[in-house]
Amino acid sequence: MTIKKSFFERLSGNSSVDDAFDSFDDELPVARTSQGDTHNPRTSLLDDDSSKSDGQLPVDVHQTASDIIIRTFVAGVRPDELSISISRDMVEISGTRSEREQVSRPDYFSQELFWGSFSRTIMLPQEIDVDAASANAKDGLLTIILPKLDKAKQTKLKVKAS
Repeated sequence: MTIKKSFFERLSGNSSVDDAFDSFDDELPVARTSQGDTHNPRTSLLDDDSSKSDGQLPVDVHQTASDIIIRTFVAGVRPDELSISISRDMVEISGTRSEREQVSRPDYFSQELFWGSFSRTIMLPQEIDVDAASANAKDGLLTIILPKLDKAKQTKLKVKAS
């Protein structure tokens, strides 16, 4: 049995040029589905079965001196299809994006938009004031403003004699 040299060994001159082995000629294995069909990752997105699970909502989270701000695109989602749950250290955004018209599957050339339910839970880097939080949607961009709790703020209490 002969040991085949790596591409680097052949490139650096530690192997003869007559080697018939080339690692780039090896074929990648083809994945098979449960029905025995082959799956090519370069096939159309229409073959993707991801519509059966919740979609992941991409978000931007940043802070100012007094607020934590979350932004995400919710284009095509009506306000009654959107739910935002807030606690002191976590925000959960969920909803449903419904197709407005039904198009039969064979009539699509490509289908890349996500339709269906989505959700995202964001752990916050610091506690926020839940009661002062606000949310606004404009032009398909949802902006959630979460005022930070000021832990350094102190209040002096006077003790009353009873």
